[in-house]
Amino acid sequence: MKAADLAYVALALAPGVGRSRFDALVERFETPEEVLRASAQDLVSIHGIGLAAATAIRGVDVAKVERIVERAEGLGGRVVLPSDPLFPESLKTIPEAPTVFFAVGHLEYMAGPAIAVVGSRSHSRYGAEVCRYLAGGAAQSGIMVTSGMARGLDAVAHTAALDAKGRTVGVLGNGLGVVYPSANSRLYERMQADGCLITEFPPGERPTAGSFPRRNRLISGLAQCTLVVEAGERSGTLITVDQALRQGRDVLAVPGPVTSPTSLGCNRLLQQGAKPVIGVQDILEEFNLTEADLPQNARGDLTEEERRLLDALGMGVETVDDAAERLSTPASDILAVLTGLEIRGLVQLDPGGLIREPLRR
Repeated sequence: MKAADLAYVALALAPGVGRSRFDALVERFETPEEVLRASAQDLVSIHGIGLAAATAIRGVDVAKVERIVERAEGLGGRVVLPSDPLFPESLKTIPEAPTVFFAVGHLEYMAGPAIAVVGSRSHSRYGAEVCRYLAGGAAQSGIMVTSGMARGLDAVAHTAALDAKGRTVGVLGNGLGVVYPSANSRLYERMQADGCLITEFPPGERPTAGSFPRRNRLISGLAQCTLVVEAGERSGTLITVDQALRQGRDVLAVPGPVTSPTSLGCNRLLQQGAKPVIGVQDILEEFNLTEADLPQNARGDLTEEERRLLDALGMGVETVDDAAERLSTPASDILAVLTGLEIRGLVQLDPGGLIREPLRR
């Protein structure tokens, strides 16, 4: 890494130096290298730079930062600066935009249409089924799915996108090389190979209580809209909603049973004006996509799997689980097939059931 870029990373990672302070420092001293050379007296003369921040900047160890960069590369990742062509434009304009981040996997996945899919860690079976259906459908339609790699519906959304062979980006609340929660170890491996993981935290850094709210602004910032699948009234998921609104992004929500505490947050969002989503077509409409815009694998002649499923529906099968049992096929595979059929208007999947009728347009 060039000395100028290394100085940039060193300043960006200095404790207490966020986007606004970083910009103020570079505006005053012109380059990160000059900032690191500045005296404490010159640093504190800048509005917003106190003695603690100045001391942290003066204490930056560039050699240590170089080792951080090397560790990221050793994990198969890299450091991404705003000057990098793969730094997503969508993150450059959000409030408190990231100065730098670490990434592993397919960085090119961050370009193009994207939707943030978020929801409760403690979800219902209904929430998981709907999340698989909608996230998988969005991914199969060419829309990138981003979420936070947490347990619960975040993991369901990423997995559905991977199963649909679509684009998905996970935003971590910890550094590369740390699998949190540990139950997501297999998902972490899949995301490195077939998706993308990004984080503002240096490799090996463990998560803290404050790292997850900070992560959430990147989840919503990567996407044109945020979909809340299932959330309680005080769910941490709603922090992402607040960030999306602050960034000028649209918010979508899945309606749920009024008796379910895990759907209360979504139902409140709908009362407040969020767009209701009851099918993949609602997501496509948000992106002004039609069948003609979709990848070729979402159109064309019926596959053998699609024919078998349509036949099963014609014989009275009504739910995903019924279809999985009748066809001896995993429910996740059934949902993937259903998505293609729904996009073409051959079936409609309502939460909890399958109905063989044209989609509403």
